[in-house]
Amino acid sequence: MASLKRADFPLPDLSDERTTEFFAGAARGELVIPKCDSCGAFCWYPEERCLKCDGDAFTWTAVDGHGRLYSWAVVRRAFLPAFEEMVPFVTGLVALDADPTVRIVSYVVDCDPDALAADQPLDVVFRDLRFPTVPDRAVPVPMFVPA
Repeated sequence: MASLKRADFPLPDLSDERTTEFFAGAARGELVIPKCDSCGAFCWYPEERCLKCDGDAFTWTAVDGHGRLYSWAVVRRAFLPAFEEMVPFVTGLVALDADPTVRIVSYVVDCDPDALAADQPLDVVFRDLRFPTVPDRAVPVPMFVPA
């Protein structure tokens, strides 16, 4: 697993060309998703070809960041030392209102984990992701809060 050997793991790999624009958008405070230039379908996770029409050209497109909680897990035990200061935290799968087939894995923050419910409305916020195991580094990422 090459990602485990990166000095900045578990921060996102900003050199991965498939997601560079996603994280650049987050740094600007925008949630951007690739949209097929041929058929207009959103494509997440980024692929080389559109799953709907087989097109091969995409434009990173800003979406409003409203969504619904599709699934989630409350993490109560750190599985790596980098996460020890974060527990408990919520990881969620968020279906975007712009296209509910687009589901973003992220953190659900500023919430009572026990009060979360399926299909709960959420809104995107942008926060710096940082870990004590990667001092002096942070990456702005989209996270979600209850609407």
